[in-house]
Amino acid sequence: VLFFCFVFALSIKAQDRSKAIALKDILQSIEKQHHIYFNYIDNEIVVFKIVPPKKSLSLSKKINYLQKKTNLFFENIDNKFINIFSNNELDAQNICGYVFSKEDNSPLENVNIKFVNGVGTSTNEKGYFELKKEKVTDLLVSCIGFTTKKISVLDLQNKNCLKIYIEVEVSELNNIIANHFLTSGISKKIDGTFEIKPKRLGILPGLIEPDVLQTMLQIPGIYSADESISSINVRGGTHDQNLFLWNGIKMYQTGHFFGLISAFNPNLAHTISITKNGSSAFFGEGVSSVVDISSNPNKFEENSFGAGINMINADIYSRFNVTKKGFLEIAGRKSITDLVKTPTYKEYYNKAFQNTSITNFSNNQNIDYSSDEKFNFYDITAKYSQKIGQKDHLILDFITINDQLKVFQTARINTIIQSENNILFQKNHGGNLSWKRNWNAKNSSNFNVYTSSYELNAQKNKIQDNQTVRQENKVLDNGFKLENSHIITSKFTFNNGYQLNEIGTINLDEINSPIFYRRIKEVLRTHALIVEGKYNDTLSKIYFNTGLRLNYIEKFKKYLFEPRLQFNYAITKHFNLEVLGEFKSQNSYQVIDLQKDYFGIEKRRWILANNTTIPIQKSKQASISLFYTKNNWLFTLENFYKKVTGINSSSQGFQN
Repeated sequence: VLFFCFVFALSIKAQDRSKAIALKDILQSIEKQHHIYFNYIDNEIVVFKIVPPKKSLSLSKKINYLQKKTNLFFENIDNKFINIFSNNELDAQNICGYVFSKEDNSPLENVNIKFVNGVGTSTNEKGYFELKKEKVTDLLVSCIGFTTKKISVLDLQNKNCLKIYIEVEVSELNNIIANHFLTSGISKKIDGTFEIKPKRLGILPGLIEPDVLQTMLQIPGIYSADESISSINVRGGTHDQNLFLWNGIKMYQTGHFFGLISAFNPNLAHTISITKNGSSAFFGEGVSSVVDISSNPNKFEENSFGAGINMINADIYSRFNVTKKGFLEIAGRKSITDLVKTPTYKEYYNKAFQNTSITNFSNNQNIDYSSDEKFNFYDITAKYSQKIGQKDHLILDFITINDQLKVFQTARINTIIQSENNILFQKNHGGNLSWKRNWNAKNSSNFNVYTSSYELNAQKNKIQDNQTVRQENKVLDNGFKLENSHIITSKFTFNNGYQLNEIGTINLDEINSPIFYRRIKEVLRTHALIVEGKYNDTLSKIYFNTGLRLNYIEKFKKYLFEPRLQFNYAITKHFNLEVLGEFKSQNSYQVIDLQKDYFGIEKRRWILANNTTIPIQKSKQASISLFYTKNNWLFTLENFYKKVTGINSSSQGFQN
C-alpha cells in the first residue's frame, strides 16, 4: 500500500510539472479568448513558467491568478488593454499611456511621444508607449495627419497609464484637382476655387517674397492693367467689385505705396482662397470675385520669432503660447524711409506718383525748384486663439494699415515764390471676434462679430494763395454672421445662417477760397438668410454644392435672390468636368469724381447705391470647364458668360 501511494504521488507531481507553460504563451491564449491586448517587456516575463488558469474562469479571475503566481502587477484599462509591470519598474515611476484617435477611438501606431528636452519614444501597434519620468514640464504628442497635443506634467503624476486622444488634422487634399497649379503652393480645388499658400510658393516671375496679392496675378483671368495690386481685375471687373476678406474682415485698402506692395504681411502663414465664379452663399458684396485670406491654421505650434529687413521696410513676427490651448500671434511691418531713402524706394516713389499732381508740380517748374517729401507706411496684425474645453474655440483678430504722405514743394519764378504743402493719409482698421462651438460630432456653429473702418484724407495748401483744399472719404462697416453646419450623412452636409451688415460712407469736399462745402453721408443696412447643401461622393466622384442667399435691403425695401452652384464630376482619373454659376449683388463701390482728387494718387472714393442714379450692381455668371491632368501636365478649357448691370460710368474712370 505504501509503495502504491508513493508512486501515485510522484505521478501527480509529474503531471503538474508537465502542465506548466511559458507565461507569454498563456497571455497570447487569453488575448485570443477575451479579445484583449497585453503590454509587457519580454525580458521581464520570459523567466516565468506556470500552470495556465482554467479557460472557464472570467478575465478578472485569470488576472488575479496570474498576479498571485508571478508577483507581477497587472493594470486593466477598459477591459481592452492590460499592462504588466514588475515591482522594479513601478519603483522607477515610468510614464505609460495609450494614444487613440478621437474620431473613432482606434489605437494609433508610430505616434511620437517626447518631452520638451527631446527625450522621447513612439507607440506600438496597440497605441502603447512607456517613458522614464523626467524633470520637465510638458509632454508633446505628435503624429502625421493629427494635431499636435501638449500634456502638462501635472497630468503625469498618477501611476495609472494615460489615455490620450488626438484629433485628426483636417485636410482637403482629396478635394484638389491640380496640386501644383503653375507652381507649388497654388492648388485648384474641386469646388472651383484656387488656394494659394504663399509660404509654400515655388519660383514665380518678378516676386522676391511671397506677396499675398501679387501671387493672385499669376492665375488666368486675373490681371492688373496698371501693374498695381490696388487695381486687380478679375474677368474684366474693377478692383472694388472684388470682395477682399482678411480673417472675416472686409478690407477697403489692400496695398501700401498706393498699390505697389500688398498690405498683408507675408510672414504670416496665409492661405488665400480665390473664387472667380460659383462662390459660397455665405459671401455677399462683390459681383466679381471673392478673395478670402486667413492667417493661421489655429493649431498648436511651438513658440517662434522672426525679424527681417529689405530695401523698403523692416518686419517682425512673434508667436507664443499663452496657455495650454491658447496662443498670441503678432506681426508688423514699418517702412525704413524715415531713416534712409534707398534706390528701391526712389524707384517705387517715381512709379507711384507718376502722372499725379505731386510730380506735375515739379514738371511745370524748372527754376529753383525744391521738394521735401516724407512717405511712410506700417501695418500691424494680431491674433489671439483660445480653445475652451473640447467644444468651444474663441478667436480674436485685429489689423491696422496706415499710409502717410507729406510733400512740401516750392519754386521761385521771377522773384515770385510758388509753394504747396500736400498731406495724404490712408488707413484701414478692422477687428473680428469669432466663436465656434461643436455641439456634437455632426453639428457645429460659428458666430462672427466684425468691424472695418476705412479713411482717405487729403489736404492741399497753396501757401501763396492762402487756399486750402480738403477731401475726405470714410467707410464704417459693421455686422455679424451666424453659420450652422449639419452633417446629415457622410456624403451630405446642410449649412444655414444669417448675416446682418450695416455700411456707412461719408464724402467731404471743402475749399476755403472760394468757399465751397459738400458733405454726403449714406447708410445701408442689409439682412441675409442663407441655406446651402453640399454633396460629396468620393466613390462616384461627384461634388455638388448649391445654395441660396436672400438679401433684404431695409432702405429700399428690396429683396434680392442670389442662387449659387458648384458641380464637379471626375469623368476619368485624369479628366474633370466643372460647372459653376452664381447671382450676386453689390451696394458699395468706388467712383472717380475728378482725376485730380486726392492729388490723383488715390482718386477713387467709396460710395453707396441709392437705387436711382447710383443703382445696385448685379451680376450673373456661368461657366463650364474641362480639366486634364497627367504626368505634371495640366490642360484646361474654360468658357464663361458674365453680365454685370448697374455699372456707373464714373466707377470706370470715364470723364465724358
